Amino acid sequence: MTDKYAPVPEDKFSFGIWTVGWAAQDVFGSATRDAMAADRAVRKLAELGAYGVNFHDNDVFGFDDSEAERDAKVGAFRKALDETGLKVTTATTNLFSHPIFKDGGFTHNDRDVRRFAISKVMRNIDLAAELGAEIYVAWGGREGAEFGGSKDVQSAMARMKEAFDTLGDYVTEQGYDLRFAIEPKPNEPRGNILLPTLGHALAFINELERPELVGINPEIGHEEMAGLDFAAGIRQALWHGKLYHIDLNGQTGPRFDQDLRFGAGNVGGAFWVVDAVEEGIAKGQYTGPIHFDYKPPRVEDDNGVWVSAAACMRNYKILQAKVRAFRADPEVQEALAAARVAELATPTLAEGETWADLKDVKVDVEGLAAKGMAFEHLDQLALEHLYGVR
Repeated sequence: MTDKYAPVPEDKFSFGIWTVGWAAQDVFGSATRDAMAADRAVRKLAELGAYGVNFHDNDVFGFDDSEAERDAKVGAFRKALDETGLKVTTATTNLFSHPIFKDGGFTHNDRDVRRFAISKVMRNIDLAAELGAEIYVAWGGREGAEFGGSKDVQSAMARMKEAFDTLGDYVTEQGYDLRFAIEPKPNEPRGNILLPTLGHALAFINELERPELVGINPEIGHEEMAGLDFAAGIRQALWHGKLYHIDLNGQTGPRFDQDLRFGAGNVGGAFWVVDAVEEGIAKGQYTGPIHFDYKPPRVEDDNGVWVSAAACMRNYKILQAKVRAFRADPEVQEALAAARVAELATPTLAEGETWADLKDVKVDVEGLAAKGMAFEHLDQLALEHLYGVR
C-alpha cells in the first residue's frame, strides 16, 4: 500500500547539512554522537526522499583544513551530490563558531575581523555558485552584544550595510545568479542580536544599494522566541515579495532555540505555517525549497537522527493534507463568508474615491458594533481538521 505521506523529491524538501550532522554538543555537555561527513549526510537524506541540501562552508571542510584537505572533502561532497541527484538549494558561511568571530563577523569591533569575514563569505559564494545554489543565507548569530556600551549600534548597522553592499557588488560582477536571504534571530548565542526579527530585516533591506538581491529567510523557532506569529510573518514577507527561503522546525513558546523537528512544539502554529507556505506557492510568490533547520535531540543515536529527519518531511505532508481539506470544506467556506474574511481584499476606497468621500461617511455604528465576527466557529473548524475529526 502506498504511503501518501512518504516524501518524494518533487516535494522539494531540503535540510541543512548541520542539522542531521549535529553531534549534539551543547553548553552543558559534550557530543553524544560522532561527527558526520557531509557526503554521508547527502546519501542518507537522498535515501529518505529529500530533494536538496544547504551547507555552511565548514560543514563540508574544516576551518583549518589545508587546500588539499578542503579539495578532497569538497570532492567527496560533490560526488555524493552527483550520485544521488540531490540539489544544493542554498549555502551559507559559518561566521560564528571560530573564536575569531566571538564579537561577530560583519559588525565585529575589530576592522581586520570584518575584512576577513567578508573574504570568507566571498570564497564560499564561489563554491555555492559552482554547485548551483540560488540563495545565499546570512545568519548573523554573533552580530550583537550583551552590554549596552560595548557596541555602537548605528555604526554596526552601517558596517552591516557595507558588507551586504560589497557582497551584492561581488555576485553581480562575477555574474552569479544568486540572491541573499537574511535570517533574523532575537538572541542566543548573543544576548541581543542585530536584525532580531523579520520586520527588522525587511526595514534594513530598504537601506541597501541592491535591495532587489536581498530578502529574508525566517525561521519558526527564531520568530516564536520573540513571541511572534510565524505564519503572519511569512504572509507579510510574501506581500513584500521578500520570502526568498524558509527554515521550518518546532518551538514551544518564547524560550531557548529548541530546534525541534517540524510539527512538534506549537502544533497549531505549524498548521497555519503550512497554510501560509502553500498559499505562497499557489500564488507563485514562493518557489524555493521546503527547508528544515532543526536539530535531532541530544538523547538520540544515529538511527534517531534519521527518524527525526523523516518525521520533518512526513509532518509537513500530513499538515499539508489537513490544510487542503480545511480550505476545501464547504462548511469552512460558509464560515469564511460569515467572518467576512474575503471582504478585506476589497479596497476601502472605491475606484475614483478620495479622502473627501470618506470624511463625512455615515454607517450604522450601533448595528456594526453589535454584530459578531464569527471567528470562533471558523477557528473551531480549523482545529477539528487539525485534530482529525473532520
